[in-house]
Amino acid sequence: MTWLITGGAGYIGAHVARAMVEAGEKVAVLDDLSSGVATRLPEECTLIRGSVLDRAALDQAFGDLDVTGVVHLAAKKQVGESVEKPLLYYRENVHGLTRLLEAAVDAQVASFVFSSSAAVYGMPDVDLVTEETPCLPMNPYGETKLAGEWLVRATGAAHGISTACLRYFNVAGAAEPELADTGVYNIIPMMFDRITRGESPRIFGDDYDTPDGTCVRDYIHIEDLATAHLAAARRLAERPGAGDLTLNVGTGQGVSVREMADLIAEVTGYAEPAPVVEPRRPGDPARVVASGERIAKELGWSAAHDVRAMVASAWEGWCLHHPEARLR
Repeated sequence: MTWLITGGAGYIGAHVARAMVEAGEKVAVLDDLSSGVATRLPEECTLIRGSVLDRAALDQAFGDLDVTGVVHLAAKKQVGESVEKPLLYYRENVHGLTRLLEAAVDAQVASFVFSSSAAVYGMPDVDLVTEETPCLPMNPYGETKLAGEWLVRATGAAHGISTACLRYFNVAGAAEPELADTGVYNIIPMMFDRITRGESPRIFGDDYDTPDGTCVRDYIHIEDLATAHLAAARRLAERPGAGDLTLNVGTGQGVSVREMADLIAEVTGYAEPAPVVEPRRPGDPARVVASGERIAKELGWSAAHDVRAMVASAWEGWCLHHPEARLR
């Protein structure tokens, strides 16, 4: 069985490819390298440079490689950019998925793992987010992920494809420094960027109804996220035609922004400058933490890494790309 990982040269995709190869799976990667990096991939992976929007490239990949399962990670994923460029996000994330599913159906692919997001939930007012929590996305990115889930489930039901939609929460860390996320879009690299430049990390709002007044989030180590994809893929392969799985991927543990800032200071050695509190950002919920009960029951999976490991591994990756950041 060959698994085709779309977007497999990206930050998350390369970790998934690595986990699957190390587990003995046969893996090929389709990536247009617009943000992915080919050198992230294990040498055992076949790389096809192309886009999910290119039906000819998809047909060639499915035909030449005898693909029987897909792990779909290729997508645009920046919330702010999605608000500014909704047409881009719907074209890449929904139309691209449509093209991919059409090719998968024609190739009689048996299994399809869709990389979704906790963004489908929007601002859930619950202590723990379960898979039954209403989906009310607040931006085009979240909308495209929810629409993607609908499309994947409907296609699977119509064509006998086993499907899984993985809603993962805040991803951090790196298996190796070379695989680290190089973007500055999430809280940990944003704080790294600020302290490296001698600026205070920013905390947006300290008057939320949480223990220390700052927002609480669920952080998942990228290595754990990769093993969740592997577990889902193997479950689908073992039970062809078994229908759909929709699963949260998180730790079930909340970490506040203030706690994260303190941990980053401890791990990096940058106790100064101290964080500054700025006004709340519109649309930030007070608490978003996953329930991991269903994924534990369905796949026997749970997270193995704690938040300190996430920060420490992310810092090693940051320092590889920003050598000036490491304190002597």
